[in-house]
Amino acid sequence: MNFNVFDYYNIEELFTEEERLIRNTVREFVDNEVIPIIEKHYREGTFPMHLIPKMAELGLFGITLPQEYGGSGANYTSYGLAMMELERGDSAIRSFASVQNSLVIYPIYRYAKEEAKKKWLPKLASAEAIGCFGLTEPDFGSNPGGMASTAKKIDGGYLLNGTKMWITNGNIADVAIVWAKLDGVVNGFIVETNRKGFKAIEMKGKHSLRASVTSELILEDVEVPEENHLEVTGLKGPLSCLTQARYGIAWGAIGSALAVFESSLNYAKTRIQFGKPIGAFQIIQEKLVWMLNEITKAQLIAYRLGRLKDEDRARFQQVSLAKRNNVDIALQCARIAREIHGANGILDEYPIMRHMANLESVKTYEGTHDIHTLILGEDITGFSAFA
Repeated sequence: MNFNVFDYYNIEELFTEEERLIRNTVREFVDNEVIPIIEKHYREGTFPMHLIPKMAELGLFGITLPQEYGGSGANYTSYGLAMMELERGDSAIRSFASVQNSLVIYPIYRYAKEEAKKKWLPKLASAEAIGCFGLTEPDFGSNPGGMASTAKKIDGGYLLNGTKMWITNGNIADVAIVWAKLDGVVNGFIVETNRKGFKAIEMKGKHSLRASVTSELILEDVEVPEENHLEVTGLKGPLSCLTQARYGIAWGAIGSALAVFESSLNYAKTRIQFGKPIGAFQIIQEKLVWMLNEITKAQLIAYRLGRLKDEDRARFQQVSLAKRNNVDIALQCARIAREIHGANGILDEYPIMRHMANLESVKTYEGTHDIHTLILGEDITGFSAFA
């Protein structure tokens, strides 16, 4: 009987032909365009900008966006599979696509006025414009409701002031989705990055997500017109965007886990010690089986969550469980993979340390592991630990 060790429960059979086609297309792109060059960009701390038009050509921006706005009109399971394959290459590549899809295109499609939708969505889907998402601040990460950024109503629009931190794509963005308090209530705004008073400063010195552009945004009396105001108030606006991003991360983490598992399995079969492959030793087999076991469970969680998203029945708490579990096991897989590879595991000849370092950030952003624990704790007990 033939079986795929990377799809131990034959989940492949549950995907539609279109979903498999999208996944295979992205897989080929990652194998041919990402993996051969990503270590160099990681070492140098640069994002492979030349990949952006290629990703746009494949329809990787606006995957679930209706075709009338320039999107692909695919379902959320397809989106998840695409994120999985991108992160198999590198978390930075998946992060770029996640921001463009979930944190910029989604809020504009969901909350912007029709004029703004027609203006920005086709540009973002084609990568004519790049976006970023400004929520996190220097003093407010897990508590976005405490944000200090402000919006003031003026004639014909709004005046924005504030600082945002850890902003993916900030320095290369043409437009930012910025969240600020208007009369004490969180509001969202579409902010063109060439507006007077808008400044993006790239954050250096990262040991993680080195191939991703991470920035600090500074807004000093930035004027935005009324048509750039998003039609949503309160934290439900930014949190709905984060739910979208967390969904993609839940799938993406599986890609990282598969990358380190594949490398570990190949290494265990070919590395000879004491006269035989190390994969013949019980302790190495136990490590490989643990990885297989957890990856398979993560795949099943992601598949079921994808179907719930496609039916518009997924709860944000279910997304939290998937993000929390899948990123955690991916990071553990990377650490076990480093053990299997021995000293060779620290070399960039193998993808282990790069994925491990990236996953440290992925475990923190879009809600830390502990924050998702408290979200789930409140859901099952009825008691909020945040209050």
